[in-house]
Amino acid sequence: MDFDFTQITAQDRYRLLTNFIGPRPIALVSTLSENGQDNAAPMSFFNVFSHDPAIVILGIQTRPDGQEKDTVRNIRRSHEFVVNMVDMAIADAMLICGLSVAPDVDEISLAGLTALPSEKVAARRVKESPCAMECRVERLIDFERRVIVLGEVVHMHVRRDCLDAEGRYVDPDRYQPIARLHADNYITSDRQFHMPGPSLSSVLDRQERSA
Repeated sequence: MDFDFTQITAQDRYRLLTNFIGPRPIALVSTLSENGQDNAAPMSFFNVFSHDPAIVILGIQTRPDGQEKDTVRNIRRSHEFVVNMVDMAIADAMLICGLSVAPDVDEISLAGLTALPSEKVAARRVKESPCAMECRVERLIDFERRVIVLGEVVHMHVRRDCLDAEGRYVDPDRYQPIARLHADNYITSDRQFHMPGPSLSSVLDRQERSA
């Protein structure tokens, strides 16, 4: 089947894109409101964009009525946020943080999670997250009903058991983030496999033998 993206509806584009581009990592984004209230919301339009400088990217759409979400308002005002990665231990809490509640509701508390002070930003991080990245806004790009947030990671908190003995690489048996596929379907990284790339010479030798 073929789909002309210039002709189909926005909802159909969303359905196709999110069905086939996946899994998408989940950022549980915590921010502070103007009066110091904790706010947290999951975002699946999220990824790492650069390592030098260390940039993550978020795509946050407005509410159906066109109003900006609390997360966007807080980011615009403070120019700070924290990306808390999500594993199975806090998956249910992440879904609670995604519920539509009033701006004065503390989603971190509502979900039974614990807010901890950050090192370099005012927004608080989630204690139960295996990895939390403190970010300062590098750039905001308003694009129709969506704002694209480029955030520079200025500090990272990692739960010690998620790393190997040397503290350099992730231990795949302990750090198993979940990601979103489509609709209410998610996936966890508990079935990782090692797949080193071949050398160019081995590929050329194989082609030569099969010729």
